[in-house]
Amino acid sequence: MHTALLAAALLVGCLLAVQASVNLQLNSAVGTPYGASTIQLGVATGLLTVLAIAAGALGALGKLPDVEAWQLLGGLASPLYITSGILLFPRLGALAAVGLFVTGQMFASLALDLFGLLGLERKDLSVGIVVGAVAVLAGIVVIIRGMKAAAPPGAPKMSGAGRAGWLALGIIAGGVLPVQGAVNAQLRAQLKQPITVAVISFAVATFTIAVVLLVLYATRKTPKPKIAPLKKMPWWGWLGGACAAAYVTGTFLLIPTIGAAVTIALTVTGQQLTSALIDHKGLFKLPQRSLTKERALGLALLIAGSLTIQLV
Repeated sequence: MHTALLAAALLVGCLLAVQASVNLQLNSAVGTPYGASTIQLGVATGLLTVLAIAAGALGALGKLPDVEAWQLLGGLASPLYITSGILLFPRLGALAAVGLFVTGQMFASLALDLFGLLGLERKDLSVGIVVGAVAVLAGIVVIIRGMKAAAPPGAPKMSGAGRAGWLALGIIAGGVLPVQGAVNAQLRAQLKQPITVAVISFAVATFTIAVVLLVLYATRKTPKPKIAPLKKMPWWGWLGGACAAAYVTGTFLLIPTIGAAVTIALTVTGQQLTSALIDHKGLFKLPQRSLTKERALGLALLIAGSLTIQLV
Protein backbone atom coordinates (compact mmCIF):
# COMPACT_ATOMS: atom_id res chain seq x y z
CA MET A 1 0.00 0.00 0.00
CA HIS A 2 2.84 2.38 0.86
CA THR A 3 4.39 1.80 -2.57
CA ALA A 4 1.04 2.55 -4.21
CA LEU A 5 0.80 5.86 -2.34
CA LEU A 6 4.31 6.84 -3.42
CA ALA A 7 3.39 6.04 -7.03
CA ALA A 8 0.22 8.12 -6.64
CA ALA A 9 2.27 11.13 -5.46
CA LEU A 10 4.56 10.79 -8.49
CA LEU A 11 1.52 10.55 -10.79
CA VAL A 12 -0.07 13.64 -9.25
CA GLY A 13 3.08 15.59 -10.10
CA CYS A 14 2.95 14.28 -13.66
CA LEU A 15 -0.61 15.59 -13.99
CA LEU A 16 0.51 19.11 -13.07
CA ALA A 17 2.92 19.16 -16.03
CA VAL A 18 0.20 17.75 -18.31
CA GLN A 19 -2.18 20.45 -17.09
CA ALA A 20 0.12 23.27 -18.15
CA SER A 21 0.72 21.64 -21.54
CA VAL A 22 -2.89 20.94 -22.55
CA ASN A 23 -3.97 24.42 -21.46
CA LEU A 24 -2.12 25.76 -24.50
CA GLN A 25 -4.68 24.01 -26.70
CA LEU A 26 -7.47 25.66 -24.73
CA ASN A 27 -5.72 29.01 -25.15
CA SER A 28 -5.48 28.49 -28.93
CA ALA A 29 -9.20 27.84 -29.11
CA VAL A 30 -10.32 30.69 -26.85
CA GLY A 31 -7.83 33.23 -28.18
CA THR A 32 -6.76 34.73 -24.85
CA PRO A 33 -4.78 33.16 -21.97
CA TYR A 34 -7.02 34.85 -19.42
CA GLY A 35 -10.12 33.34 -20.99
CA ALA A 36 -8.45 29.92 -21.12
CA SER A 37 -7.49 30.18 -17.44
CA THR A 38 -11.05 31.17 -16.51
CA ILE A 39 -12.51 28.14 -18.30
CA GLN A 40 -9.90 25.75 -16.92
CA LEU A 41 -10.38 26.93 -13.33
CA GLY A 42 -14.16 26.88 -13.76
CA VAL A 43 -14.02 23.25 -14.90
CA ALA A 44 -11.84 22.35 -11.91
CA THR A 45 -14.23 24.14 -9.52
CA GLY A 46 -17.19 22.26 -10.98
CA LEU A 47 -15.49 18.88 -10.70
CA LEU A 48 -14.42 19.51 -7.10
CA THR A 49 -17.91 20.73 -6.17
CA VAL A 50 -19.44 17.50 -7.50
CA LEU A 51 -16.86 15.52 -5.53
CA ALA A 52 -17.58 17.51 -2.36
CA ILE A 53 -21.33 16.95 -2.73
CA ALA A 54 -20.78 13.21 -3.23
CA ALA A 55 -18.60 13.12 -0.12
CA GLY A 56 -21.09 15.16 1.92
CA ALA A 57 -18.39 17.72 2.68
CA LEU A 58 -20.11 20.99 1.78
CA GLY A 59 -21.62 21.28 5.25
CA ALA A 60 -18.23 22.62 6.34
CA LEU A 61 -19.10 25.88 4.57
CA GLY A 62 -21.18 26.71 7.64
CA LYS A 63 -17.92 27.35 9.52
CA LEU A 64 -16.82 30.15 7.16
CA PRO A 65 -18.01 32.98 9.47
CA ASP A 66 -15.37 31.86 11.98
CA VAL A 67 -12.54 31.92 9.41
CA GLU A 68 -10.15 34.87 9.07
CA ALA A 69 -10.42 36.58 5.68
CA TRP A 70 -6.79 35.97 4.64
CA GLN A 71 -7.29 32.21 5.02
CA LEU A 72 -9.69 32.32 2.06
CA LEU A 73 -7.12 33.83 -0.32
CA GLY A 74 -5.05 30.74 -1.15
CA GLY A 75 -6.81 30.48 -4.50
CA LEU A 76 -5.20 33.72 -5.71
CA ALA A 77 -2.08 31.74 -6.61
CA SER A 78 -3.79 29.47 -9.15
CA PRO A 79 -4.63 32.10 -11.81
CA LEU A 80 -1.03 33.35 -11.76
CA TYR A 81 0.41 29.85 -12.04
CA ILE A 82 -1.97 28.66 -14.80
CA THR A 83 -1.76 31.83 -16.90
CA SER A 84 2.03 31.84 -16.55
CA GLY A 85 2.17 28.29 -17.86
CA ILE A 86 0.15 29.28 -20.93
CA LEU A 87 2.50 32.19 -21.58
CA LEU A 88 5.80 30.46 -20.82
CA PHE A 89 5.49 26.99 -22.38
CA PRO A 90 5.59 28.15 -26.03
CA ARG A 91 8.42 30.59 -25.28
CA LEU A 92 10.69 28.49 -23.06
CA GLY A 93 9.50 24.91 -23.56
CA ALA A 94 7.97 22.58 -20.99
CA LEU A 95 11.24 21.59 -19.30
CA ALA A 96 12.55 25.14 -18.79
CA ALA A 97 9.16 26.50 -17.70
CA VAL A 98 8.57 23.70 -15.18
CA GLY A 99 12.19 24.02 -14.04
CA LEU A 100 11.51 27.67 -13.18
CA PHE A 101 8.27 26.72 -11.42
CA VAL A 102 10.10 24.09 -9.37
CA THR A 103 12.90 26.53 -8.49
CA GLY A 104 10.33 29.01 -7.22
CA GLN A 105 8.52 26.26 -5.31
CA MET A 106 11.68 25.06 -3.60
CA PHE A 107 12.94 28.46 -2.48
CA ALA A 108 9.51 29.66 -1.37
CA SER A 109 9.13 26.44 0.64
CA LEU A 110 12.52 27.06 2.23
CA ALA A 111 11.55 30.61 3.20
CA LEU A 112 8.31 29.40 4.77
CA ASP A 113 10.12 26.66 6.71
CA LEU A 114 13.23 28.57 7.80
CA PHE A 115 11.27 31.61 9.02
CA GLY A 116 8.21 29.72 10.28
CA LEU A 117 5.79 31.78 8.19
CA LEU A 118 2.00 31.36 7.87
CA GLY A 119 1.72 29.08 10.88
CA LEU A 120 4.38 26.57 9.79
CA GLU A 121 6.82 25.12 12.29
CA ARG A 122 10.21 26.79 12.00
CA LYS A 123 13.05 24.56 10.80
CA ASP A 124 16.80 24.99 11.19
CA LEU A 125 19.11 25.43 8.24
CA SER A 126 20.93 22.16 7.50
CA VAL A 127 23.71 20.97 5.22
CA GLY A 128 21.16 19.02 3.17
CA ILE A 129 19.11 22.17 2.56
CA VAL A 130 22.18 24.15 1.45
CA VAL A 131 23.41 21.39 -0.86
CA GLY A 132 19.93 20.88 -2.30
CA ALA A 133 19.41 24.62 -2.88
CA VAL A 134 22.75 24.91 -4.70
CA ALA A 135 21.85 21.89 -6.86
CA VAL A 136 18.45 23.38 -7.76
CA LEU A 137 20.08 26.68 -8.74
CA ALA A 138 22.74 24.92 -10.78
CA GLY A 139 20.11 22.78 -12.49
CA ILE A 140 17.92 25.66 -13.63
CA VAL A 141 20.96 27.66 -14.81
CA VAL A 142 22.14 24.71 -16.91
CA ILE A 143 18.65 24.20 -18.38
CA ILE A 144 18.23 27.89 -19.26
CA ARG A 145 21.69 27.98 -20.84
CA GLY A 146 20.74 24.99 -22.97
CA MET A 147 17.47 26.56 -24.17
CA LYS A 148 18.95 28.09 -27.32
CA ALA A 149 20.48 24.84 -28.54
CA ALA A 150 17.23 22.95 -27.98
CA ALA A 151 14.91 25.60 -29.42
CA PRO A 152 12.93 24.40 -32.46
CA PRO A 153 12.80 26.42 -35.71
CA GLY A 154 10.32 29.27 -35.46
CA ALA A 155 10.47 29.50 -31.66
CA PRO A 156 9.73 33.03 -30.34
CA LYS A 157 12.83 35.22 -30.13
CA MET A 158 13.45 37.03 -26.85
CA SER A 159 15.62 40.04 -26.05
CA GLY A 160 17.77 40.11 -22.93
CA ALA A 161 15.32 42.23 -20.92
CA GLY A 162 12.30 40.32 -22.20
CA ARG A 163 13.92 36.98 -21.43
CA ALA A 164 14.74 38.10 -17.87
CA GLY A 165 11.12 39.11 -17.37
CA TRP A 166 9.81 35.71 -18.52
CA LEU A 167 12.31 33.90 -16.30
CA ALA A 168 11.28 36.01 -13.30
CA LEU A 169 7.61 35.29 -14.02
CA GLY A 170 8.30 31.53 -13.98
CA ILE A 171 10.04 31.69 -10.60
CA ILE A 172 7.34 33.90 -9.07
CA ALA A 173 4.54 31.70 -10.44
CA GLY A 174 6.18 28.64 -8.89
CA GLY A 175 6.88 30.47 -5.64
CA VAL A 176 3.23 31.25 -4.96
CA LEU A 177 2.27 27.54 -4.88
CA PRO A 178 3.82 26.74 -1.45
CA VAL A 179 2.28 29.95 -0.09
CA GLN A 180 -1.07 28.76 -1.42
CA GLY A 181 -0.53 25.40 0.26
CA ALA A 182 0.31 27.02 3.61
CA VAL A 183 -2.75 29.29 3.49
CA ASN A 184 -5.02 26.40 2.51
CA ALA A 185 -3.57 24.35 5.36
CA GLN A 186 -4.71 27.04 7.78
CA LEU A 187 -8.17 26.96 6.23
CA ARG A 188 -8.25 23.18 6.46
CA ALA A 189 -7.48 23.37 10.18
CA GLN A 190 -10.62 25.49 10.58
CA LEU A 191 -13.00 23.59 8.29
CA LYS A 192 -11.68 20.02 8.82
CA GLN A 193 -12.70 19.11 5.25
CA PRO A 194 -9.90 19.10 2.64
CA ILE A 195 -12.28 18.75 -0.32
CA THR A 196 -14.26 21.79 0.82
CA VAL A 197 -11.02 23.77 1.11
CA ALA A 198 -10.17 22.80 -2.48
CA VAL A 199 -13.61 23.97 -3.66
CA ILE A 200 -13.15 27.34 -1.93
CA SER A 201 -9.63 27.73 -3.28
CA PHE A 202 -10.68 27.09 -6.89
CA ALA A 203 -13.83 29.20 -6.56
CA VAL A 204 -11.70 32.15 -5.42
CA ALA A 205 -9.28 31.46 -8.28
CA THR A 206 -12.06 31.33 -10.88
CA PHE A 207 -13.65 34.56 -9.64
CA THR A 208 -10.29 36.34 -9.58
CA ILE A 209 -9.24 35.44 -13.13
CA ALA A 210 -12.75 36.17 -14.43
CA VAL A 211 -12.51 39.71 -12.98
CA VAL A 212 -9.04 40.12 -14.51
CA LEU A 213 -10.41 38.98 -17.88
CA LEU A 214 -13.31 41.45 -17.74
CA VAL A 215 -11.04 44.35 -16.78
CA LEU A 216 -8.50 43.56 -19.51
CA TYR A 217 -11.24 43.16 -22.10
CA ALA A 218 -12.90 46.42 -21.05
CA THR A 219 -9.56 48.23 -21.38
CA ARG A 220 -8.84 46.48 -24.71
CA LYS A 221 -5.75 44.74 -23.34
CA THR A 222 -7.02 41.29 -24.37
CA PRO A 223 -9.45 40.11 -27.08
CA LYS A 224 -12.92 38.79 -26.44
CA PRO A 225 -12.81 35.03 -25.70
CA LYS A 226 -14.02 32.82 -28.55
CA ILE A 227 -16.52 30.09 -27.82
CA ALA A 228 -17.19 28.48 -31.21
CA PRO A 229 -13.64 27.02 -31.68
CA LEU A 230 -14.05 25.03 -28.45
CA LYS A 231 -16.26 22.58 -30.38
CA LYS A 232 -13.31 21.60 -32.58
CA MET A 233 -10.76 21.35 -29.77
CA PRO A 234 -9.24 17.88 -29.18
CA TRP A 235 -10.78 16.03 -26.24
CA TRP A 236 -7.51 16.22 -24.32
CA GLY A 237 -7.69 20.02 -24.43
CA TRP A 238 -10.25 19.78 -21.61
CA LEU A 239 -7.98 17.78 -19.32
CA GLY A 240 -6.44 20.83 -17.62
CA GLY A 241 -9.31 21.28 -15.18
CA ALA A 242 -9.40 17.58 -14.31
CA CYS A 243 -5.62 17.53 -13.78
CA ALA A 244 -5.79 20.57 -11.51
CA ALA A 245 -8.61 19.05 -9.44
CA ALA A 246 -6.72 15.74 -9.19
CA TYR A 247 -3.52 17.50 -8.11
CA VAL A 248 -5.19 19.50 -5.36
CA THR A 249 -7.26 16.56 -4.09
CA GLY A 250 -4.32 14.16 -4.31
CA THR A 251 -1.90 16.34 -2.37
CA PHE A 252 -4.50 17.03 0.34
CA LEU A 253 -5.06 13.29 0.80
CA LEU A 254 -1.42 12.20 0.50
CA ILE A 255 0.28 14.69 2.84
CA PRO A 256 -1.37 13.36 6.04
CA THR A 257 -0.56 9.78 4.98
CA ILE A 258 3.01 9.83 3.62
CA GLY A 259 4.11 13.25 4.90
CA ALA A 260 4.56 16.67 3.32
CA ALA A 261 8.26 16.24 2.50
CA VAL A 262 7.80 12.97 0.60
CA THR A 263 4.69 14.27 -1.18
CA ILE A 264 6.40 17.46 -2.36
CA ALA A 265 9.57 15.63 -3.40
CA LEU A 266 7.67 13.10 -5.51
CA THR A 267 5.20 15.54 -7.06
CA VAL A 268 8.04 17.87 -8.06
CA THR A 269 9.96 14.92 -9.53
CA GLY A 270 6.88 13.90 -11.51
CA GLN A 271 6.51 17.44 -12.83
CA GLN A 272 10.08 17.54 -14.09
CA LEU A 273 10.20 14.08 -15.68
CA THR A 274 6.89 14.61 -17.47
CA SER A 275 7.87 18.05 -18.74
CA ALA A 276 11.11 16.60 -20.13
CA LEU A 277 9.13 13.89 -21.94
CA ILE A 278 6.62 16.42 -23.32
CA ASP A 279 9.46 18.58 -24.65
CA HIS A 280 11.46 15.70 -26.10
CA LYS A 281 8.50 14.09 -27.89
CA GLY A 282 6.64 17.30 -28.73
CA LEU A 283 3.46 16.01 -27.08
CA PHE A 284 0.16 17.92 -27.01
CA LYS A 285 1.15 19.77 -30.21
CA LEU A 286 4.03 21.54 -28.46
CA PRO A 287 7.24 22.23 -30.42
CA GLN A 288 9.75 19.41 -30.05
CA ARG A 289 12.83 20.37 -28.03
CA SER A 290 15.49 17.67 -27.86
CA LEU A 291 16.81 16.53 -24.48
CA THR A 292 20.46 17.46 -24.98
CA LYS A 293 23.18 16.33 -22.59
CA GLU A 294 23.24 19.80 -21.06
CA ARG A 295 19.49 19.84 -20.45
CA ALA A 296 19.59 16.27 -19.10
CA LEU A 297 22.30 17.35 -16.64
CA GLY A 298 20.18 20.31 -15.56
CA LEU A 299 17.15 18.03 -15.09
CA ALA A 300 19.21 15.62 -12.96
CA LEU A 301 20.49 18.48 -10.79
CA LEU A 302 16.97 19.86 -10.32
CA ILE A 303 15.60 16.48 -9.26
CA ALA A 304 18.55 15.73 -6.98
CA GLY A 305 18.33 19.16 -5.38
CA SER A 306 14.56 18.91 -4.85
CA LEU A 307 14.86 15.46 -3.24
CA THR A 308 17.77 16.60 -1.06
CA ILE A 309 15.92 19.67 0.23
CA GLN A 310 12.81 17.69 1.11
CA LEU A 311 14.19 14.36 2.32
CA VAL A 312 17.66 14.91 3.80
